[in-house]
Formats: sequence, C-alpha cells, structure tokens
Amino acid sequence: MAMKKAGQSKAERIEKLRDLVLYHQSLYHEKDAPEISDEAYDSLVRELRSLEGVDEEGQSVANSIGGRPSEAFSKVVHQVRQWSLNNVFNAAELLDWEDSLKRRLATEGLSSAVLQYDVGHKLDGLKVVLTYENGRLVRAATRGDGEIGEDVTHTARTIDDVPDILSEPVSLVVVGEVWLSEKEFKRINEERELEGLPLFANPRNAAAGSLRQLDPAVTARRKLSLIVYDLDLIDTNKTKVKTPATQGEEIALLRDLGFPIGQHTVLCTEINGVIDYYNEWKEKRGALAYGVDGVVVKINDIDLQRRLGYTAKAPRFAVAFKFPAEQATTIVEDIVLQIGRTGVVTPVAHLRPTLIAGSVVSRATLHNEDQIKRLDVRIGDTVVLQKAGDVIPEIVSVVKELRSSSAKTYHFPKKVDGCGGDGSIERVPGEAAWRCVVLDSDFIHRRRLYHFVGKTALNLDGVGPRIIDDLLDEGLIKEPHDLFTLKVGDLIGLPGFKDKAAENVINAIEAAKEVELPRLLVALSIPNVGEETARLIAEYCGSIEGVMNAKVEELAAIHGIGNVVALSVAQYMGDRQNQMKLHELLPFLNISQVKKVAKQTALSDKTIVFTGSLTSLSRDEAKSMARKSGAHVTESVSRKTDFVVAGNDSGSKAEKASELGVTILSEAEFLKMIA
Repeated sequence: MAMKKAGQSKAERIEKLRDLVLYHQSLYHEKDAPEISDEAYDSLVRELRSLEGVDEEGQSVANSIGGRPSEAFSKVVHQVRQWSLNNVFNAAELLDWEDSLKRRLATEGLSSAVLQYDVGHKLDGLKVVLTYENGRLVRAATRGDGEIGEDVTHTARTIDDVPDILSEPVSLVVVGEVWLSEKEFKRINEERELEGLPLFANPRNAAAGSLRQLDPAVTARRKLSLIVYDLDLIDTNKTKVKTPATQGEEIALLRDLGFPIGQHTVLCTEINGVIDYYNEWKEKRGALAYGVDGVVVKINDIDLQRRLGYTAKAPRFAVAFKFPAEQATTIVEDIVLQIGRTGVVTPVAHLRPTLIAGSVVSRATLHNEDQIKRLDVRIGDTVVLQKAGDVIPEIVSVVKELRSSSAKTYHFPKKVDGCGGDGSIERVPGEAAWRCVVLDSDFIHRRRLYHFVGKTALNLDGVGPRIIDDLLDEGLIKEPHDLFTLKVGDLIGLPGFKDKAAENVINAIEAAKEVELPRLLVALSIPNVGEETARLIAEYCGSIEGVMNAKVEELAAIHGIGNVVALSVAQYMGDRQNQMKLHELLPFLNISQVKKVAKQTALSDKTIVFTGSLTSLSRDEAKSMARKSGAHVTESVSRKTDFVVAGNDSGSKAEKASELGVTILSEAEFLKMIA
C-alpha cells in the first residue's frame, strides 16, 4: 500500500539547501564537529549545484572554500591563495574532466599537448600551509577561507614530521595534510571518554582539533603526522635548488629537502592508468595507516598547470576522484509495504534514485514500524542513506532542516494486498513486526517456493522465480514436493524450454534430493530460522524426526537459540498442515546429517562474522569452511564476536569490530587458521 507523494517548491528547496550547506561548512571547517559524514555533505552540495544550475566554477555557497578563521587564533594572510579540489565520482566523470582540459588547451593553441598525470592518495586530514625562510620554519597556518588562515605555528612545531630546518637554505611555501592514525585516534577518544569529554567523530576531526589547540602541550601529547604534497612558492636564489618543471620533480625536491611525502604517488602516462590506480587502491585502502577517501589527479607538467589556471574555488589542472560513497542524501518519494515468505510485512522506502557505493539505488529498508517512528521519517523527507559492501541500503537519519510542510507521516494500514483472507495484518505481540493474519495467499506461496529452490535452501541450480512462476501458472506444481515428480516431457513446450533446458532443470531437481538437514530447515521457511540457527538445531536434534518431536524447552536450551526461535520451530512442526506437507515431501529426499567437528581447531566454538567481498571464496564457501572448523557464523557484530573476516569494501561491520576491539582477519589469515 502506498501513500500520496509529498513535495516542495524548487525555490523553497534551494533556500533550505543553501542554509544547510553553510551550517555544515561551519561545523566542519570552523568547529571540527561535523554532524553528518563527508559523503552526505557532498551529496547535499551536488544537489544544490544541480538545482541552481551551476557547475563547480559558478557562484554558489556550494563552491565556497573552507570556513572563517577562528577569533582565538592570529590571522595569516596566505602568500598564495589556497584552493579546494573539485570532485569526480566515476570513470565517466573523470574522462569528461580530461576532455575539458583538452578543450581549454586547444584554445591556447596546445591541442597537441601530451597529458600525463601525477596520481596519489587523497588524505582525510587537515590542510596545513608551511612557510620557510632561508630553510627555517617561520609559520604554519590552516587553510581558513583560502585567503586568510589561522596561525598554528606553536602546535605544528610539536609534530615530529614537521622539519624545523631544511637540508637547503631555501625560502618556500609548501602545503600538506596533518593526519592521525586509527590507533592514535582510538587512544585519544578513550582518554577523552575517561575525562568525560565529547568524543571526536573520526580521525580527521581529531587531527584538526589537535592542531587547532591554544596549548601546544595538548598537541604534543597526540601523535600527529604530516604528508606534504605541494610546493606553492619557492625562491631558489643563492641556492643549488632548481625550480621543478613537473609535479614529479616537485615531490622529489620536497623529499630531498626533508619533508615527508606520500609513498604511493605514481606517474600515469594516460587516463586509463589513473583508473587502474583508483581501482587498485579502492580495494587496498584499508591497509593504509591514514584514511583516504579517493585519489588526487594532477597534470604533471607545471607549465600546463599554469596555462589551465583556476576557477573561483579550485585548480582546473587537478581533481579528486572520490571512492564510492557509502552514504548519500536523497528524497523519500513513497513508503510501500512488502510481504515476505513468512508473512512479515516490511516497510520499504521508494527513493529518488541516487548513486551510492558504486551503484544507483531507489529502494531502502525501513525494517519495521518502530524504526519509522524512531527516525521520524516521512514521505517527502530528505534522508541520509547508507550502504556498505553487500548490505541492503538503509536510512540512517532524516535531514529535518530540509523537511517541507507537505511531508506526510506514514501509518500502517489495517489491510495489505498480498496477504491471505481479507488482507488483514496484525502486530505480533512483543515484537516490532507486523504480519499477515492469514498466510494462504498466492503471493506468499510463490515467495516461499522461490526461497525453497534458492541458494541457501535446496539450491536448485538454474531454477529461479521465473521458472517457478511458469510451473505454477501451467499447473505443473502446487507444493514443493511436486517439483520432484516432474519429468523432462512435462517441461518441453513451456516458454523458453527446449530439450536441453528441460533436461538441465530435471537434473538440478534430481541433485537437490541429496540435502543436508540444515538446508532443509532453511528451505521450510520456518519463522526466525536462518542458516546458523538451522545448523545449531540440526546438530542438536540429529534428524528431521528429532526436530519434529523436539519440545520448546529442549530447543530453547540449545546454545545460540533462545525462546523466540524455539517457539517458532515448535509451532511450525506442530501445525497440522505443515505436518502433511512434510509427509509428502520427505519421501523424495535423502537427508544427510551434520557432521560435528571431531577435533579442536583454532575456530572451535568461536563466533565469526564475514563482511565485504572475498577474492578466492564465495561467502557461502567461507561460511561452510568456518562451520566445518567448529565456528558459529553470525551476521551481526557484537562484543560476543571473536573474529570478523573483512574482504574488500568491508564497510560498517569492520568499523564496528574495530570500535569493539574484535579481532579483524584478512581472507589470507582466515584461510591460514582453517588450514
């Protein structure tokens, strides 16, 4: 069931967005206390530019640089204007950026210019501008608004990476990033928690808060680091130093003078090399000591840099190629109820399509009625959407500053199309879920059959929802056991079925007759029974007959089960209709029991969570290997978790494990443990 969409005028939206962008700019740059992620902020900025019809060179609050310098610090007028970088978010936008460079160079009569790129990490820290006279540090300043910054010389001198004296008596201005390691960030927050002080949101804010201290002793206690990446100004008179002609020579000079530089900067002779570098570090960035949210791409030739020049906000010759955002903002256009195979009714937000984690999404789960109320999410609201790795997108907060007067509160209806009987739904006592009162609808029946043949259940290879629908519509099957009575001749003549396709389906059905007990329990769509609970029940009961005869008290006593799951299993097995269906199904199956681990392993009785994408194993293979080694596999991270195996794009589960002090394993470390 859907409600009527809500909206607001374009002018109203622009005005609210401008105020909100300015508000978050102030929190981030001036107070080091952001309320939303950088990714969500970027999303708001992009929407504002789009509504205003301006690009990154246009006049807009979205294109302003930094924030106002604090009155607590002395002001520094920068000798060289400080800039921000424009962003691109995918390969197509990067190629468009390169095309814009070529067009501009063509107007300069340089259409034949060869473009090479200096590429390195985009560090997530605080920009600092260092000034040296005759090789000695005289000033350190923050970026501020690009023209005026804050004097932080007193705190910068406490950073070991900031050289007081250079190897040559040269006068120059360099730009770098002050950053904080994850380990030091945790230590500082633990210290602040003991002192009853507000915690820093992330390492970037902790680095900024540490550098922007009035008392240098505070900064000295925090192990800040520095990486220098730009030479803004240099006077080579009376020295042996030569003015660099390329970005690569510039970095080499900075290193020779004694500055710490990035260790992973490369020269790419074509734009495809940039894309390869980006893809490599998108997967590997978790191994770095510092946080990165993308790569910085610069024209290597400094003369070409000068010819390309700057916009009001950023250099044209450089761009930040951002890694896929795990958060973005978008608008809830509708809320629709979705019925699952167990009859649970789940609210799903229909969203204005947005790019997140590398793909366009238009749906997000709202979980249940309590979650809608907790978030106070309404139709027409702007929301922060989150997606990490293979996790289903979810709404994490509402941007209430952008709420329009026409935003509509969502109320659960009394009836829903797709439920059985008259469509009535009811809230389950003691739970947050709503369920269909009657479960005999065709919609629910089809969902259960889709699940029965699915990967985590009987795994009928090549038999998916389309084939199940065809078989149901033709009257060839009605219940799960009917699948095992089919013959090749029954299928030939159905849409898309020729001899070979029919044989493949029958072979898949035949292979599925050999099934492990846990997979069968999953296939039955017993409420609250997932892969791990099914395995625990199977190990205890030993056979399907044992499960059918188990008492609630017995099941609840199994470690990792509990009363809710035990009651669900007992009620399912005690239902007369379910007993009849099992009586019809079981003669077709050869059910193998779960083999318990015979000896102690490094994972025996350990709780393990997998997150991100693994390179040499599928997720199901990894889980199976862990279980065979005696581990309990769960989907969520808690203080009871022993190990988290983090693959590529591991996201929030790995972050939570890190916060809780749970051991994080790489794929290689996991394989070594089970070898």
